[in-house]
This record gives sequence, C-alpha cells and structure tokens, in this order.
Amino acid sequence: MRYLNFVLPSAPRQVRLGAMVGKIVIDLAAARTWAQGAQSISARSLPETLIELIHAGDDLWDYARSLVAALEGLDLLHLKGAGRAQVGYKMDDVMLLPPLLRPLGMRDFYAFEEHVRTAYKNRGRDIPEEWYQIPVFYFTNPNAIFGPDQTVPYPSHSKALDYELEVACVIGKSGRDIQAELAEEYIFGYTVFNDWSARDTQRIEMKVGLGPAKGKDFASSLGPWITTADELEEHATDRPGVYDLEMVARVNNVERSRGNWKDITYSFGDMIARASQDVVLLPGEVIGSGTVGSGSLLELTKGEGPWLQTGDIVELEIEKMGVLRNRVGAKKDNE
Repeated sequence: MRYLNFVLPSAPRQVRLGAMVGKIVIDLAAARTWAQGAQSISARSLPETLIELIHAGDDLWDYARSLVAALEGLDLLHLKGAGRAQVGYKMDDVMLLPPLLRPLGMRDFYAFEEHVRTAYKNRGRDIPEEWYQIPVFYFTNPNAIFGPDQTVPYPSHSKALDYELEVACVIGKSGRDIQAELAEEYIFGYTVFNDWSARDTQRIEMKVGLGPAKGKDFASSLGPWITTADELEEHATDRPGVYDLEMVARVNNVERSRGNWKDITYSFGDMIARASQDVVLLPGEVIGSGTVGSGSLLELTKGEGPWLQTGDIVELEIEKMGVLRNRVGAKKDNE
C-alpha cells in the first residue's frame, strides 16, 4: 500500500485520506461507499488523515487494503461512491500534502558510514570509534514539515542551504525496548525524507558542542506518500528494515547524488532498538536514516559549496517509493 493525504483544489481545507493505485489517487472515503454498494463490503468508519489511520491499528489497515483490492482491474476514474463522490483522481487534479502533517516526534540517525566518513574527512578527522559502538541520533522539529511540491523558504540565518537524501520509517505501534530482529513489526511504512540543512549555521553549532539545532529545525520534507513493506518485499535483504533500492537526488533536473539503501551500516532494526531503549515509541513517530553516501552538497563540494539557491528544484527519489520534489523559496529578511 501507498498511503497519502491530499486535497482537491475545490476544497483546499478538507484533508482526504488516500492511497495510490498505479498513477491514480484513490479517495478512500469514496471507495468505502462504492465498495459497500458495488462489492457488498461492509462499510466501516475511516479516519480523515493518515496519522489517524496509523493510530487505528491493524484491523482498520486490513480494511483499507480490502478496499484497494476490490478496485483491481477497474476503471478507477469513473467509479462513484455515495453522493456521486469520485473515487479516483489523476495526480494533476489533486494536491498532495505531507503524509504526516505533524509527526509525534522525529529522530534522525547517522547510519550511513560513507556519509559519516566524508563529513569527518572534510573536517580533517577520522570517524570516532564511538560511532561504530552505537547508532546515534538527534531530535528535529516535527512542527516544520513540508510535503511534495511545496516551497521550502530559505532560512534567514543561512547562506549555505543543503539537501540530504534520506529514507525514514514511520512507527505503527507502541513499543519499548524493542529487539532489532522484531523491529519491523513496529513499522507502519517508509517514506522519502529530505533533512534540509543550513551548513554555515550547523558548523557554528557543532563547534560549540551542542547540536545540530537551528541548522536543521527550520524544515523537513516527507513524502510523497508512506509505502508499506508489502510493496518492497521483493527488494528485502536479510537485515531488518533494509532494502536493495536505489536512491537519487537531482537539482534542477541534474543528477547530483546516487546511493543505495542496502549500503546502510545500521539497519532500521538497529535504530529502533536504540531509539526505544528505556522509552516508549509511539505510532506516528518518524525515524530518519541519515544521509546516504554522496547524498548532500556537503559531501559533493567538500563543504565549500556552491549551495542551493532560491528557485532551485530539489528532487529526491527512492526506487518503488516515489519522488519528493520541493522548490527552494526566497529568504525572509530578518536583519
């Protein structure tokens, strides 16, 4: 399944819970009433947003899957639910929102060795031995979330804006002290993650020894949807929460970065085990992988730039998981 939040141009304030079937966006509320009439599938209440569906648990997830399964092989653009509500829409006819409008929490790890090695090399240092001992993360801002095709404002305190090509998992059920080999049972799905970074601000913060903070908290992009593990199973590896999938970043249609999820050093199993140690993870929390090797301008330019500019289009793509596209907006002058 590929779940998403969307709105129609005619009703931009009404968030709708959807699913992608091929290249068609399905309105699950309309599909529910269509399936009741056309397929005699018992109608059940569905939440309005994806975060509410995540909290609803396995039973309602199975129901949503049954609705999508009932649509297989049909002309999705011409199906109608109750009140002649349209079931399927072309992508160009809707606006996608972040799959999580406000995550309950966001941890971002430092899990790809190649990225870590390059980042330390730029500072004239080797990777510290401690990095190999435990997966390390920082908390970022769950209240500054952007979705596909939204404009991300250039942070006023920076002249060195960078993208970071990452994958993130979304927690689907509560757990504490989760074992790495059982972690996939707690994952609702995966999404493309852009951990936007103000490198000049971040550099100052890290010299102080506390951070990153303001160098990161102004924007995170998620999307275009959340992909569940069943969509990825043919690319699974023998490590929990690791898939053999290509990851690519483009700026203004020019490829800048390429890597593969399978090259990650710490699996999502490892990360979830660490994150849940002595604390409870809750449904709707996001755990980021950190940047794939070569997945940022920091690596590609040895930390010197050139950096992103106003008007640039940044596209992050993960095989089987879609393209997360954002435009860099203008800087707000706070000086």
